[in-house]
Amino acid sequence: MTISERETITAHLAAGPVEYRLEGDGPQTVVIFHGGHMRAALALGEEVFTTSGHRVLAPSRPGYGRTPLATATTPAAFADVTADLCHTLGTEQVAAVVGISAGGRTAVTMAARHPHLVRRVILQSAVGFGPWPDDRRTYLGGRLVFNARVEAASWAVVRLLMRAAPRAGLRLLLHDLSTRPVRQVMDGLSEHDQAELLALFTLMRSGAGFVNDMLPVPDCTTQVTQPALIIATRTDRSVPFTHAESLAAAISQAELVESRADGHMIWFAPDYPAITEKIKDFLATA
Repeated sequence: MTISERETITAHLAAGPVEYRLEGDGPQTVVIFHGGHMRAALALGEEVFTTSGHRVLAPSRPGYGRTPLATATTPAAFADVTADLCHTLGTEQVAAVVGISAGGRTAVTMAARHPHLVRRVILQSAVGFGPWPDDRRTYLGGRLVFNARVEAASWAVVRLLMRAAPRAGLRLLLHDLSTRPVRQVMDGLSEHDQAELLALFTLMRSGAGFVNDMLPVPDCTTQVTQPALIIATRTDRSVPFTHAESLAAAISQAELVESRADGHMIWFAPDYPAITEKIKDFLATA
């Protein structure tokens, strides 16, 4: 994978503007809801879909990129907006909705609210419907550092650190993503992977989206009737494994796949090639 800014489009729908990116030319579309601090211009973990013949539709969730929070303040509202976007683009059925990290709730909600549009659900390091972040200190810290008034300054400090002392900056950010010692996590990353993560963290922004992501959301997992593939690791500090377990227990046709990753970023783990094959098999099922 190569982390870089990609070209996006803004659709002007009845609910408001929605920034999105459409890549690939396959006959089936996969909708990807990326996680916190991400937007449509950034791609992560999409190669498994484009290389298997799928077209990727990646919208910026509310508060990120050029999708204002006013377009939809809840996962339910944005699920409906995304369904409208699909219809506007001529997509009457999607092969899967993919929810990554904080985008998991929107993916699950879209599957529950639009069962005739969504065929499958794939969740990767996904936030469930319990309290998140799970501890009060992290919750308060997130609201302080990544609220819309100061997040630009916070990320400017991150970019400065990444340029001045990249390994130290990477260790600092990875500490919050893994329960393992950060030295062990760093040792498990190739130089290429470290460069990719540095590029990703340098491009991230929180906008008004991240604080909105931390608000409580009604649980609709029992309303999901589609097959679901849930991928998570027990070493994720950002989204504890209990979120994956609760999602798998509540969704009737769910399969939980345990990644051996050293933390939240499962795409950089040695076992991710095997997981991509699992995803391709899941997409190929009738």
